[in-house]
Amino acid sequence: MCAECRKKPWRAASRLSHLILNNLAALLRITIHHHCSACDLFPGLTMPGWSCLVTGAGGFVGQRIIRMLVQEKELQEVRALDKVFRPETKEEFSKLQTKAKVTMLEGDILDAQYLRRACQGISVVIHTAAVIDVSHVLPRQTILDVNLKGTQNILEACVEASVPAFIYCSTVDVAGPNSYKKIILNGHEEEHHESTWSDAYPYSKRMAEKAVLAANGSILKNGGTLHTCALRPMYIYGERSPFLSVMILAALKNKGILNVTGKFSIANPVYVGNVAWAHILAARGLRDPKKSQNVQGQFYYISDDTPHQSYDDLNCTLSKEWGLRLDSSWSLPLPLLYWLAFLLETVSFLLRPFYNYRPPFNCHLVTLSNSKFTFSYKKAQRDLGYVPLVSWEEAKQKTSEWIGTLVEQHRETLDTKSQ
Repeated sequence: MCAECRKKPWRAASRLSHLILNNLAALLRITIHHHCSACDLFPGLTMPGWSCLVTGAGGFVGQRIIRMLVQEKELQEVRALDKVFRPETKEEFSKLQTKAKVTMLEGDILDAQYLRRACQGISVVIHTAAVIDVSHVLPRQTILDVNLKGTQNILEACVEASVPAFIYCSTVDVAGPNSYKKIILNGHEEEHHESTWSDAYPYSKRMAEKAVLAANGSILKNGGTLHTCALRPMYIYGERSPFLSVMILAALKNKGILNVTGKFSIANPVYVGNVAWAHILAARGLRDPKKSQNVQGQFYYISDDTPHQSYDDLNCTLSKEWGLRLDSSWSLPLPLLYWLAFLLETVSFLLRPFYNYRPPFNCHLVTLSNSKFTFSYKKAQRDLGYVPLVSWEEAKQKTSEWIGTLVEQHRETLDTKSQ
């Protein structure tokens, strides 16, 4: 202490408090792009209210969650994490009308150290990042790394950063179907349905969901408790659906004829906006002391009021306004189609040491596309207060209008080529 401060202790106290306030302000201005020991020492010194990290935020479901999340009360910050954001997604997020701070982070969920920094000061993690591959396009290890190891990394980051709530976007695939012969209509959580497929996608999602639910009750670094839950959406449709986009573009290149892939199925597809809404309600549920006890460690099937129908009928209904139609030519009976898939997979396995042959379809895909497999959302309604925000009529109209833009873009492309 200097001589002046010894004579005037009040001045020393004033200087000390000024120094503390300046340091505190500096801490609060630190962004999660920067890592220092102070961030680890004071993980709560980010902002009042609550904050949320969404992984896979540039994806089909992730974008919808972000758009809804920013309207939540008392939300101070949203961190949108993805490996890479498309320029149009960055522009869309930058224009969101919200009081909350929106931070876009480009990083890999396989980078454990990066995840710990991204989770600092976060109240809720919504984990949607995943590789969806039912056609065996990607190496098995890549799918396992992202879907399983990535999920384990985020759970560990939550413990280290003392994040108290974790919501996992799972899939109905973790429950099956295991055979196209077995009919499950309006199934529910109290029934035991578990996928037995060893294919990388259903296996990785099933094991990741188990890890998430097993982590419920874990002790956090600050002494708190981690609470988790998982949502199992049905097949998700809507604007910007990657599956619908591929299907429609293939039909446009084939004189408007849609491929027949699942005419034997009965499914209850769910609109993407309703899936996003279920995640928002799950975040509210885990943060609400009155609801949290019922939600912790639970999984929920997420469907809506879209009519039960085959996947082919859904594709046709959504696109018929634009002149697209189902292929009316003869197709193989389902049992024969399944055994052909089995034969092709066997050939692929035998050729593997010499040649990488990828069959056009496989047993899991044939079963998935042609089973009678539907589930009720009553448990989500009971525990989360989930009621679909978007009706079937509205979902159908919005999706059809989006398909119309794809048709128009295709026509413009053809016109440009012809010129």
